[in-house]
Formats: sequence, C-alpha cells, structure tokens
Amino acid sequence: MAAPGVEIRSLERAVEVAWFSAICADDYEYLGVPDPSLGSTYEHCGEIVRRADALGYGNILLPSAWIPGQDALAFAAAMVVQTRQINQLVALRMGEVWPPMLARAIATVDHMAKGRLAINIISSDLPGKREDNEVRYARSREVIQILKEIWKREGPLEWKGRFYDFVLPDCLPGRPFQGNGGPLLYFGGISPMAQALCAEFCDVFLMWPETEGRLLETMRGMTALAAGHGRQIDFGLRAHVIVRETEAGAREAASRLISRLDRDVGRAIKERSQDCRSLGVLRQDDLRAKAGSDLYIEEHLWAGIGLARSGCGSAIVGDPDQVVAKLNRYIDMGIRAFILSGYPHLAECELFARHVLPRLPACRLNAIQGRVPQIGRG
Repeated sequence: MAAPGVEIRSLERAVEVAWFSAICADDYEYLGVPDPSLGSTYEHCGEIVRRADALGYGNILLPSAWIPGQDALAFAAAMVVQTRQINQLVALRMGEVWPPMLARAIATVDHMAKGRLAINIISSDLPGKREDNEVRYARSREVIQILKEIWKREGPLEWKGRFYDFVLPDCLPGRPFQGNGGPLLYFGGISPMAQALCAEFCDVFLMWPETEGRLLETMRGMTALAAGHGRQIDFGLRAHVIVRETEAGAREAASRLISRLDRDVGRAIKERSQDCRSLGVLRQDDLRAKAGSDLYIEEHLWAGIGLARSGCGSAIVGDPDQVVAKLNRYIDMGIRAFILSGYPHLAECELFARHVLPRLPACRLNAIQGRVPQIGRG
C-alpha cells in the first residue's frame, strides 16, 4: 500500500535496500578533505561492494562521472564473480555508447550476473560537451527505446530516429538474462522533461531527500504522469545516513564530518559534477538555504553534505530507532527502494547493517517483478 494519491507497481510492503560504492572520487572521513586511503581505486571500491554483499544489502549503486575512478559497467563486470547475492545498479549516461553495442554490453554483464543487474539511466551532459536539455532528454528517450526493442526482439531491427539510423540483422546479441522487459531502469530528475521520460519508459523514479510533504507531492505528480501512459512505477529515495547508538552521537558525527570543510573547496567539488546546475541540485541548495543554523531541513534530515557534494545532499541522522522510524514513514508513503551511503562509505555501511538493516522488510525489485526467478530476501 501507499499514501493516498500514490500508485505503485510493487504493492508488498517491502523495500530494496542498496548501498553505494564511491567509484567516482566521493569518499571522505572529513568532507572535502582528500584521503588517499579512501580514493576511488579498484581495491577500495571493490571492498565496499564485497562488504555490502556479505552484510546482506540487496543492491549497490555504481555512479558515473568524468572523474578519476572506475567505469561503472566495467567495474560491475569485475564484481560479479566476487559477490554472492547483491545486485548492482549501474549508472549509464545515455548517448556515450552506440546503442546496439550498449545493449550487448549490458546483456553480457546481465548474463554473467545471472540477473543481478539494474540500470540507472543518466541524462546529463556528455563529458566535455554542453547541450540543450531538450537534446539530452530526446537522445536518452531514443536510446531507451532502442534498448527496449532489442531486449524484446528475436528478429531484425530497422531503426530510423532523430539521433540513430541503423539496421540490425537480429537482436539476439543484445538479449539480456532477465526477461519480462529486461533489467529494471532507475531514473532520477525533477525537471518536467526528466519526469516525463521516467513516467513513460522507466521502472523506478529516484528522488533526493526533501521534506516528506514535498516528496509526497512529487510522488503524486509522477503517479499521474505514469497513469497517462497506462503505467505504474515504483519510487526510490537516494539519501545519506548517519546512525549511532544515541541521537547525540549521530548529530556529533554529522558535525564532525564537516568540521574541516573549506567552503570554497566544497563549492569547487560541487561544480566539477556534470549535474551541478540541474533543477534537482538547485532544489537541494534551496532547502539547505532555508534550514536553520544546524542545517536540519526537518526532523532527522540534515543538509550539511550538500555543502560539498552535488546531487544528493542530505542525510538521515539519528539513533537506530529514529532512523528506522523515518525509513518506515517513507515505506508507508510508497517508497520501495532506498539507495543509501555515508562517510566513510565502508564504515557507515557496517554501522547501518548492524543497527538498521535487519529491521527493514527487505526485497529485490527485479525478483518480485518477475524479471528473474525469486532469489530470496537480502
């Protein structure tokens, strides 16, 4: 069930709980202060994935950016054989790869993983190039349409579109392991073009932290947009988390995280991101500007991380009972996926798994939606 006015695809009151591997230079003990031991190396980022797998997280986000680190899809392929049960949510920027070969690459990793794969659709600027929003979203729309056609066809495909023109003799090279539509597509964006794209083609709409009322407003709007295409989607929340045995300890950890931050350095870190001028980021900045001096935008939701991070800029902060209660409110609203992180990512992954993860009703969305055989709880 979900809040009034919100319709979702996954009706069971269960949630997919994911962690985050900082493969694009986003791991700190003190926000904005580089630490070589937390760099985006294959070894360090791989350890985050392996630990999340061992601790029982159901998914892990692998981001994408033109920043020193790891390529998301290549990294995911390497992690397949090093993990037991965790899915990998791979961020892919639409337009970077010729769509038939992108379909083949996704299919390759999906077969390697036996379906433990999902795709986070990215529609930001290509590295080194600035384009109009309409162009970017139109290209993303066309790439997604091509992927879906290849994933469901057995015979030839002739495609004549705005950006791509080709004839494939058959589509089998791009056929993924997962059926019933292929890997789930996760997508986030608050602009009208972004929401329209997700409502028509994607499976999980990802949101960044805002007040509960504002999240609910967005979910109701997306419900209506998806219904206009005869569809239902699921909703996910991408958030940071700081959980300690006491609320005082959690708030102290939040303050410590930004205690050495140079605000000019923080702004520079944000501006190197390809989405730093997006409407979603500007909304995060606006919420933080309206927060009190302690940077809490509502109870247990702290906006300090946005001082030195583009994109998701707020953390759920509290003791285990408070964090569980906050997450349960989100679940009751209709959210069916959490993508969480904390600094440093490996240490916070363990703390959340110790204090909170066993208390959440967990699922894997691709399993309950029939993309792969039921693979159990995680």
